[in-house]
Amino acid sequence: MPGYYVENFGCRATQADGAALERQFEERGLARASNPGQASVVILNTCTVTAAADQDARAAIRRVRRQNPGAEIVVTGCYAQRAPEEIAALPGVSLVIGNSHKHQLAEIVTDTSGAKARAEENGVIAALQALRHPKASSSPNRLAPEGGGFVPLGDLTENRERRTENSIFVSDIFAHTELLAAPVFDAANERTRPNLKVQDGCDNRCSFCVIPYVRGQSRSLEMRQIIREVNGLVESGYREVVISGINLGRWGRDLNVKPRTPNLRPQTPDLSQTQTPEVRGPRSDAALGTFESLVHTILSETALEKLRISSVEPMDWSDELISLVASSPRIAKHAHVPMQSGSDAVLRRMHRKYRPWHYREKIEKIRAAMPTAAIGADVMVGFPGETDAEFESTHRMIEELSFTYLHVFTYSARPGTPAAAMTNQVPVHIARERNRVLRELAAEKKLGFMRGFVGKAVEAITLNVIGHDDSGEFTEALTDNYLKLRLRGRHEANQWLRARVEDVVDGALVGVETITDQSAQR
Repeated sequence: MPGYYVENFGCRATQADGAALERQFEERGLARASNPGQASVVILNTCTVTAAADQDARAAIRRVRRQNPGAEIVVTGCYAQRAPEEIAALPGVSLVIGNSHKHQLAEIVTDTSGAKARAEENGVIAALQALRHPKASSSPNRLAPEGGGFVPLGDLTENRERRTENSIFVSDIFAHTELLAAPVFDAANERTRPNLKVQDGCDNRCSFCVIPYVRGQSRSLEMRQIIREVNGLVESGYREVVISGINLGRWGRDLNVKPRTPNLRPQTPDLSQTQTPEVRGPRSDAALGTFESLVHTILSETALEKLRISSVEPMDWSDELISLVASSPRIAKHAHVPMQSGSDAVLRRMHRKYRPWHYREKIEKIRAAMPTAAIGADVMVGFPGETDAEFESTHRMIEELSFTYLHVFTYSARPGTPAAAMTNQVPVHIARERNRVLRELAAEKKLGFMRGFVGKAVEAITLNVIGHDDSGEFTEALTDNYLKLRLRGRHEANQWLRARVEDVVDGALVGVETITDQSAQR
């Protein structure tokens, strides 16, 4: 059978979608190629969170076309949903399949002509007509008109020559109810720390963010399917599972509401691991609850040794969640809490749902409950109108709070978002300098945090990477509180163990094993 290759760009949610796409192809009997150059079909699963992400996708299209001119190039993901005609106009692109049709991607790719005919018959491949005749929007800052529809192409994309002969499968993302779910592994940690996406989409409308308009409304994977997936991973020998989502703390909020009927219903079977009739059966009380109920249920209904929670918005770090993470030895001591800015005025312009004092209170509560936890944040610099004083508010808050790492982003205008139309855009050179300042501060805080563990014991899971340095061979590991560890000697991957930290070298702890992998000793 012809080989396929999926190349993912962007966040964990996109990586998880890519894993679900691979599962689709495997179920149809296709083999995974080892690289894009050997594949008959190359799927580029794109991101569009920044202009650089779009550029990366276009560069990948050119690279694949140059290296493998005979391959069918299929572009999917967030960029495909946002700007389908722009992508279809690029040389070498065979199909553009938005997030709205990602759950049918393998079927469309392997039977394009038949799927296209069925889609046209049922009115789901109307992207070109909708793009040329978008529904009126009441506000020039809105990306999605009321009732769905498409955004005027000129408002969203570069001015490029457009072609219409390429096939485009894109429809209203706000009518999309599917949620792809399959465990994903990054290359370095393959077979050790699977990531399971349990939530997708977002109901927030931050003024800088395009993601809700390319991923749709917030929707949750049903509790039963999550437990089934986690138990399957445990049975396969995995010791740690990471749960993630676009707005993870909102998990479960939609399960109390009757799903909205999609505008367009595909007539062909769904071959991906999405919500099935079995999963949509009667729900338990826990399934109708909150994110905290999900965590409780994973602990009670699976034998998972370690659960790691990815990014959760500050307003969703409830006292109950903090207490649960702090008290359970089966939950990694790790809190990623997006901050974006320490300025009240900037947060208001961003349309964020918390104020600096609310954020400070959450971080202080987390640190008080978990003195050794990793606490990280996303921070944005250069947001439109950000003054020196507003940036200083962010800098000062980061200095004062006990962060152990930061993800610092320079603002990137996303066409069609309210922030892109704001006046007083910050000059690029100023934004980049602010980025540098915060990254240096973050590096200092991280180093200080790591040095505090020298001479102490830490818990870590071994990864699938063996390295060498001046002191000899080491195995890479990740501590319970999210620090890299160089564990002296060669150790089997996917083992929880304890190590004594001896030093900090090149951004990693260095240690030796003290207690072998025994769950009862933790």
